[in-house]
Amino acid sequence: MTDDPSSDEARFDAIVAESDLEDRSFEAALRPRSLDELIGQERVREQLSLMLEAAVGRGRTPDHVLLSGPPGLGKTTIAMIIAHQLSAPLRISSGPAIQNAGDLAAILSGVNEGDVLFIDEIHRMSRPAEELLYMAMEDFRVDVIVGKGPGATAIPLEIPPFTVVGATTRAGLLPGPLRDRFGFTAQLDFYGTDELHRIVERSAGLLQLELTDEGGHEIASRSRGTPRIANRLLRRVRDFAEVRAAGVVDADVARAALALYEVDDLGLDRLDRSVLTALCGSFGGGPVGVATLAVAVGEERETVEEIAEPFLVRLGFLARTPRGRVATPAAWQHLGLTPPNGTGQLPFGDESDSV
Repeated sequence: MTDDPSSDEARFDAIVAESDLEDRSFEAALRPRSLDELIGQERVREQLSLMLEAAVGRGRTPDHVLLSGPPGLGKTTIAMIIAHQLSAPLRISSGPAIQNAGDLAAILSGVNEGDVLFIDEIHRMSRPAEELLYMAMEDFRVDVIVGKGPGATAIPLEIPPFTVVGATTRAGLLPGPLRDRFGFTAQLDFYGTDELHRIVERSAGLLQLELTDEGGHEIASRSRGTPRIANRLLRRVRDFAEVRAAGVVDADVARAALALYEVDDLGLDRLDRSVLTALCGSFGGGPVGVATLAVAVGEERETVEEIAEPFLVRLGFLARTPRGRVATPAAWQHLGLTPPNGTGQLPFGDESDSV
C-alpha cells in the first residue's frame, strides 16, 4: 500500500462508493428467509410459527398481522418471512403512498387468493383509505364509488381471501377499528448484545468477511439494540478493514473504524453527543424545550425528537419533563463533566415547546 495520504483517501473513497452499490444487493441476502433463521424475538417467533402452521394445516388464509416497534427491528423482514412460510406472493406498499380510497382499491384489485399484502407505516394511511381497508380485511369486499354527487354509484368489488401485514412505529396512532381487525399483534423489542453479536456473525459470513469474536462483540455492543444499525456498522467497518487492516475485523480494527465514524462505546453518534453537549454545556442541564435544543444543534425538531431522544432516554441520559428536557447525572458523567449546583431548576426557551 502506498504511503501517500491522498492516494489512501482516494482508495478509501472508491471502496466506500463500490460498497454502497454492493449494499443494495447484499441487503436482501442479509435478511433471514424463515423463522428458524430469525435471530431474537423468541416469543414473537413462537407465536407466529404456531399461527402460520395452524393456518397451513387447515388450508386457510392466516389472520391479519400487525407488527409494532421502533425502526430497524425487523418488521419488513418478518413480513417477508410470513410470505415465504406460506409460499405466497408478497405485495408491498406503504401508508404514505395510499392517500385516498382509490389508491387502495387499485392495490386490492390485483390481489390474488392467499397473497400477503404488506403495508409499511400503516398509521400514515389516509382516513378514507383506512375505512376501505376495514371492509376489505373483514369481509373481503369493498365498495368502489364511481362518479360524484347524486349520480355516484357504488360498485362492489369482491376480493379473494388474503392476509394483511401492517407495520407501524406508532401503534397509538392507529384507529381502534383498524387495530381490532388484526388477529395477531406483535410488539417487537430491542435486541440484546448477544443476539446482535449472532446477527453480526451471520452477516459477516454472508459478506465473506473475516470477523473475530471480539470484533463482532465490539460492533454489537454499539448497535443500539437494532439489527439494521448492526448491519450498517458492520459494512462500514468492513470498508475500513479492507483499506487499513488487510480485511480482518478484530476488536482493535472495529474500535478504530467506529471511532472514525464517530460512534462511541455506548453507540452514541455525533447527533446524540451534540444534543447532550448542548443540553449540558449551553443550558446547564435543562430543563430546555426540544425546539430550542434542536436550534442549538442545528437540526430539525423532528430529528432530535424521533432519532436522538429515544435512545438517550433508553440509556437514562435524558429525561422528558413537563418543563422540558433534562440531562441526568449519567449524561454529565458520560461527557466527563461535573453538573453545576441547581442543575435542572430553571427552564430555557418557551414552555410551549418543551414537550
